[in-house]
Amino acid sequence: MVGLSLVAQPSPPQRLSLRGGGRAAKSVIRIRCGIAEPSGEPAPLGQKTRYNDGIFEKAFMTLFARKMEKFAVPSENKASEKKGWWDLGYDYESFVDVSKRVMQRRTRIQQQQVVREVLLSMLPPGAPAQFRKLFPPTKWAAEFNAALTVPFFHWLVGPSEVVEVEVNGVKQKSGVHIKKCRYLENSGCVGMCVNMCKIPTQDFFTNEFGLPLTMTPNFEDMSCDMVYGQSPPAFEEDPVSKQPCYAQICSMSNPSSSLCPKLQA
Repeated sequence: MVGLSLVAQPSPPQRLSLRGGGRAAKSVIRIRCGIAEPSGEPAPLGQKTRYNDGIFEKAFMTLFARKMEKFAVPSENKASEKKGWWDLGYDYESFVDVSKRVMQRRTRIQQQQVVREVLLSMLPPGAPAQFRKLFPPTKWAAEFNAALTVPFFHWLVGPSEVVEVEVNGVKQKSGVHIKKCRYLENSGCVGMCVNMCKIPTQDFFTNEFGLPLTMTPNFEDMSCDMVYGQSPPAFEEDPVSKQPCYAQICSMSNPSSSLCPKLQA
């Protein structure tokens, strides 16, 4: 923005204990509250990355949020209610708020089913079948979808890049490294990451589109690795199923539990 400079003063650091990927070892990280200036790179852990969202990004936020509002617990904040479809008043924070309200009063499986219904509602009839014809589970299809992910989902997950991975012994550029997931950073919630993003996205590509996808979030630095062409593990065998809360930053956390309550059946 021209002629406007905002500087956020960080609050005193807090100590936060995180366990990434279900590992038993703990790493202690100092968390600072702050907003980083936009630079094209994610802010360090503990600072909130600043994004300059335009009309294109806000249109997608509004579309997703409105689809999800049908399943969300009504907001107590009347000022947050939107009017017509032409109103692109949803920003990323309000989009995340809708996600939190979708989680309320629903089990882990029910949350994932809502996301599946929302994704299907955004596609024309017969789209999954057409996708299967255009993109059979080949190396080319996996690499093509990885390349599309970087520009088209920047608004949702933040900066990312295509990386080379090995799938079934074959090296291919079908990996996407998300440097610091915007959704996880803004929600601060392990359950939202797993139930509202990772599992339903994996299932949607693998079961609806027929193109296997595995997503591996790193809860220590909030990065995430996506691998197109690689089948995801069963939930019970996935390290995320043993992930504890972000006890210091999640408003829905249960610090006394060794497992995020939103991951329980």
